Amino acid sequence: MATLFDLLKLMIDTGASDLQITTGSPPRMRIAGRLTPVEDYPSLSPEDTKELCYSVLSESQRSRLDSENEVDLSFGIRGLSRFRADIFMQRGAVAGAFRSIPFTIKTIAELGLPEVAGEIIRKPHGLILVTGPSRSGKSTTIASMIDEINTEREVHIVTVEDPIEYLHAHKKGLVNQREVNSDTASFKSGLRYIMRQYPDVVYISELHDCETIEAALSIAETGHLVLSTMHTNTAVQTISRIIDLFPHYQQEKVRGRVATVLEGIISQQLIPSKDGRATVLALEVLVPTPAIRGLIRGDKVTQVTSMMQTGSSAGMQTMNQSLHDLCRKGTISREDAIGYSPMPEEMMTLLSKK
Repeated sequence: MATLFDLLKLMIDTGASDLQITTGSPPRMRIAGRLTPVEDYPSLSPEDTKELCYSVLSESQRSRLDSENEVDLSFGIRGLSRFRADIFMQRGAVAGAFRSIPFTIKTIAELGLPEVAGEIIRKPHGLILVTGPSRSGKSTTIASMIDEINTEREVHIVTVEDPIEYLHAHKKGLVNQREVNSDTASFKSGLRYIMRQYPDVVYISELHDCETIEAALSIAETGHLVLSTMHTNTAVQTISRIIDLFPHYQQEKVRGRVATVLEGIISQQLIPSKDGRATVLALEVLVPTPAIRGLIRGDKVTQVTSMMQTGSSAGMQTMNQSLHDLCRKGTISREDAIGYSPMPEEMMTLLSKK
């Protein structure tokens, strides 16, 4: 049987984005967005999956898997790539999901991000969010933004990540990366003391509850630039999720805080290309103009989409506008434009127009 190293090398050689290991199936790799079995590889037994997945775990990680039934980690293989892995139990057997993280961080231009992405990270303070589903490239976009700040500005950047994915070298900036369960006990602990480390820029790998959102808002309010991610599909959904996570009696205050500190939301998806050979980045961009800040404060978030549709001069676009443009150019199929749309009926109307 091939080793995990053999499978990870094959993953890189074939351009796959991730590798799935589970019992009763050959290993599967996601190539151009589609999950396919590794050719000429037998189905894995529970013993096989345990041997493969345990080969990258330290003793403490094995203990955590035994006690919590899952463990999230990252690791690097010299000359190959870095990887993020989630090892978990399913039906009493070990399974694993592995994703490649390149050693080299691409620039904002190389990723095909709009110019406004480079403009918002030059803000001295505020909150910038990159959102989207799993495997949509959020971490890659954030890494590019952090690297650009690190390259251009003499600042102290502190990250709290679970786990650390991209590694940042010290450039003009100084970067301290802290991993949950390794360098700090938890997000709560890492963020509680972060102001004592005198950061200029803070990256929180995910805003997933009231505590991390409260910390992000507070840090941004005190004159720092905060970057983070959320698993939301649109800018409107992102703002609504932030506010809805708080108790009803706090929501009016939170709306005001968000309206004040928000500096940008980039929502993204990776769509299979029409020829099936690659994935294509589709982007929604919100830049909070005074009018949009007013809508957020006034609990009229649902009206933000229409402001974005006419906000191209400020660098804004909706996801449907991005998908429609990609479909019009022949980059993605009509079916995928509709299937990946957050508002498919509107998308069908757009596509019906000449």
